[in-house]
Amino acid sequence: MTADDLIADFELLDTWEDRYRHVIELGKALPPFPEAERHDGNKVQGCASQVWLTCARKATPAGTVLVFQGDSDAHIVRGLVAVLLALVDGRRPEEILDADILGVFRQIGLEGHLTPQRSNGLRSMVERIRGYARSALAPA
Repeated sequence: MTADDLIADFELLDTWEDRYRHVIELGKALPPFPEAERHDGNKVQGCASQVWLTCARKATPAGTVLVFQGDSDAHIVRGLVAVLLALVDGRRPEEILDADILGVFRQIGLEGHLTPQRSNGLRSMVERIRGYARSALAPA
């Protein structure tokens, strides 16, 4: 799924309640997160809810891409994780660093409807993902 796909999907939804329900449904569709990965090293700091993110590097003919998994103990936050992963999973580190991830959240009308705590948590998730991308580009 691309940013344009997400934006198009959310444009079809008229109300914040519809968008909220869609976010929750996206979260329900996330693949199961391995129990062994639910530890402090994968926990995103700065989130009011518990959020875990993992990142693996995968070599492809087009170069290294980053493969993400994520989860949260809160339905809406799990949905935000799903939206975020749709934007970054399987992308090259350079693409992730160049992307205006928070801009997409603004375009689909989510950022303005989040509580300050959830907005801070979203920013923490984005920063963690960008950190993974920076690490992938760092010389070995």
